Amino acid sequence: METETNPGKKKNSVKMRGLTTTIVVAVLVVIVGMNSYAQVEYGHVGLYKTFGKLNSNVLSPGIHFKIPFIQNVIQVNTQVTKAETDTSASSKDLQPVSTHVAVNYSVNKESAYNLMNNIGGSFDSIIINPAVQEIVKEVTARYQAEDLIARRDVVAGEISEHLTQRLAKYDLIVNEINIVNFKFSDAFNQSIEAKQVAQQQALKASNDLKRIEIEAKQKVAQAQAEAEALKLKKQEVTPELVQLKQIEVQEKALEKWDGKLPTVTGGATPFIDIQSLTNK
Repeated sequence: METETNPGKKKNSVKMRGLTTTIVVAVLVVIVGMNSYAQVEYGHVGLYKTFGKLNSNVLSPGIHFKIPFIQNVIQVNTQVTKAETDTSASSKDLQPVSTHVAVNYSVNKESAYNLMNNIGGSFDSIIINPAVQEIVKEVTARYQAEDLIARRDVVAGEISEHLTQRLAKYDLIVNEINIVNFKFSDAFNQSIEAKQVAQQQALKASNDLKRIEIEAKQKVAQAQAEAEALKLKKQEVTPELVQLKQIEVQEKALEKWDGKLPTVTGGATPFIDIQSLTNK
């Protein structure tokens, strides 16, 4: 019986070993297969890295094959990215100025290898922020504090021009610069506010003076118009017109007269030419 049982056990053992080997091989195949490709996301480019060394071949978005466990693919974001920097500087009139600048930049796709090989992935803190701080200080020192406020777009344009030239050396593209905020000392802010109040008061006084002048001119014009009208009226008064008015007065008096003379008079009785009225 034992001689019959042993061959069966050996067969089962061989089968188990074969199954185990198959499973292990399958698992290894799956692992190797999963590590045989890499996917580059949209808005990025990829670079092969073999034993720590970068390959200059730039990979476009999509799936790419690689050597398992030897190569990996690093991704470089080529989309527009924002870097924000705070800078403390002094204006031309020695006013302390704190500037918050936002820079929109992107990586040149064709030059991603040079950037990553020479600078690395932390290029924003290594290159962009120090460049922004240096250029903002340089440009701020050329303007009076009030001009920084009044000519904000000009200042931003000058910063953008210098920063574009600086970052082009590292294959970085400056898309846009925004000066988010200028912050001055409390004393300077108070002086600006006082100046604005004075300007508003001066403007109000000027407007009041103009209003008074206009009203005076209007009164003169009105007086001239009235004088001209009176002059025209005087020119229209003729002897015939005066006689006609006298006749109209006499007619109205006759209409109201009852034919009786007053019994008591306090003075001369007005003379009415009845004959002339009748003739008229």
